[in-house]
Amino acid sequence: MNLNLPKLLVSAFLCSILTSCEVKPEPINYGTDQCSFCVMNIVDRAHAAQYVTKKGKQFKFDAVECLVNALKDKEESELAFILVADYSNPGNMIEAKSASYLISEAIKSPMGANLSALSSVKTANQLKSEHTGDVYTWKSLKAKFYND
Repeated sequence: MNLNLPKLLVSAFLCSILTSCEVKPEPINYGTDQCSFCVMNIVDRAHAAQYVTKKGKQFKFDAVECLVNALKDKEESELAFILVADYSNPGNMIEAKSASYLISEAIKSPMGANLSALSSVKTANQLKSEHTGDVYTWKSLKAKFYND
């Protein structure tokens, strides 16, 4: 009997566990995944959002406003990722903290806050000039939601 076989099996098992525990966002399955806040199906690629805890637990949302509301009593330092869909590039997820946000009555979002995330303040201001509205940073957006 080969004495190295048990060591090889244990090593293979440990490698598979370590690689399967990688903390990263999972793709949103549009039309199938449900919002962790309001339980609606996630279908809108331009307004979806998600966060992932440092332990790898996934939370997906049908709208940025659901994400913001879900984070109200959470410590962001405990999260590995906070992502929002880039309205100007639907399906592309960007970091929520560095995104710019536009609230415009002319651009409807799934839960009615008319909130869209954009990859830059320049893009947000361009969209604002086309549709009117107000531009926010991540910090000012949370202040608006938590103080209203």
